[in-house]
This record gives sequence, structure tokens and C-alpha cells, in this order.
Amino acid sequence: MSKRIVVGIEQTSAGERALAWAAQRATERKSALLLVSVVSGALGVVGEGELLAEAERQTQDWLSDESERLRTHGLSVETQVLLGNPVAQLAKASDEEEMLVIGSDYRGPGEGPARGLHGVRIASAASVPVAVIPDIDVTGRTGVVVGVDGSPVSEAAIAFAAAEADRLHEPLIAVAVWTPMTVKPRNAFVYPDDYLENLNLAAEESLALSLAGLRQDYPDLEIQTQVRRGYPSAVISELASDARLAVVGSHGRGAVARFLLGSISHEVLTYLRTPTAVVR
Repeated sequence: MSKRIVVGIEQTSAGERALAWAAQRATERKSALLLVSVVSGALGVVGEGELLAEAERQTQDWLSDESERLRTHGLSVETQVLLGNPVAQLAKASDEEEMLVIGSDYRGPGEGPARGLHGVRIASAASVPVAVIPDIDVTGRTGVVVGVDGSPVSEAAIAFAAAEADRLHEPLIAVAVWTPMTVKPRNAFVYPDDYLENLNLAAEESLALSLAGLRQDYPDLEIQTQVRRGYPSAVISELASDARLAVVGSHGRGAVARFLLGSISHEVLTYLRTPTAVVR
């Protein structure tokens, strides 16, 4: 059976944007969709069963309506209503599928409703690429931004970003960020010019090596490169503010680390500026 795009959705504006994003991708890639909604909050108290059953029924009715609407556009759509913890259930439902798409109206402290960091937790728990779609209109934005650091997971992010940029007919904007080592005490400390020049050169060489072969795979893809001094998440978020999509890599899962993203991907999702894919 071919892999599907799993969409974890709620009846919110962000959920609608996530579903629209996933449906467009499914149409262009000829992928099937699996719509998943999780009914959570059950405590196991007496009298809760009837309420839970009604919530499950209403949710299934809503998903059925959404799936029928999408099928009229030629999409293959299945639905699931799950009970329990949204993080665990969405991670399990998307395991071994093509990717997971979720919506988020959280864009950092002080910017919009602070409903928590479910996107970070779900992206941490999932074993497949996770696209987190903010409740933002990105019409008119251009480019697919990808952070590059030369690591194996960065290579996976580049491959994903290049395929998306090619699909969307957008330029690929590959950025490598270098940060001077922290020196204490900082007062009156001046970094040697040759040290800074060598850091920049090393980042340029690493970026070029990471992108080698892309032009052969995607001959029509416009590739733009940037080498910047700064902190990676800040630079990626800055570029993402004008981009159609951002892509970042994240560490694999371990017994403890499976619920922890790398600091860069965590921070990019914390200040969500555009649809952002986290790739392992």
C-alpha cells in the first residue's frame, strides 16, 4: 500500500489551513490523505462515557463531511477518530506514512493566542517528516528556505526542501550560519580577522558540498545560497518570514530524546513564521 499524507486536524482556522496545504500537496504528488482527529481530555470519571461517545460521533461526522468534499476533487481520503493523547496518537497514526501535517496558531510568546507548543511535541515524537502550518496567509511569498550544517540530517532536509521547491516552482534558498565561539570575559574582546574569515570560508565550503548534485537532479531548480554570521534559528526565522516554506533537520529519536527536538528546530517552531517542515 502506498504511503499517505496524514493530517492531524481540529475544527480551527489553523486546522483548515493545514488541511488545505496537505490537500494541495496530495493533489500534486498524487498521494492519498488520512484525516485524523484526536478526542482528548477524558479522565475516566463516572458519567464521562456518554459525553465521550457524543464527541466521537460529532467528530466523525465532521471528518466524513471533509473527506467527501475532498473526494469531489479527485483525492483518495480516509478518516480516523482516535481517543487519548494527541501527541502519542498522531505519532502512532503517521508512523511509516509519507508525512504528518498539523496546524498551529502559536507563533511565539506575545504573538497571538498562546495555546502551547503541540507542534514542537508532535514533531519531536513523530518518525516521519512533520509539516507545521501556521494560521498565516503566505500568499505572495516566495522561496523554500532550508538550513544547512553539513550533518546527515541536514542532507535529508536538503533533499526534502529541493523536492518541495521543484514541486512548487519556487527557488531553493539554502542557508549556512556560522557562529563564533563564545569567549569569556567578553569585554573588549576582538575576534581575529583570519578566524572570522576561516569560519565563513568553512561554512561556504560545507554548503557547496552539501548542495553538490542537486542541479543534476533538478536541472530547472533555481538554487540561491546564503552564508550568514549569527545564530541559526534566528537567521532561518528571519528568512522564513518572507518564504513560502521553511525546512529544518532534527535529530533521530532515542529512549529519552524522542520527545526533544534539536535546539535549532525547536526554536524555529517556537517562532513559527511560515509553513515549516521538520525532517529527520
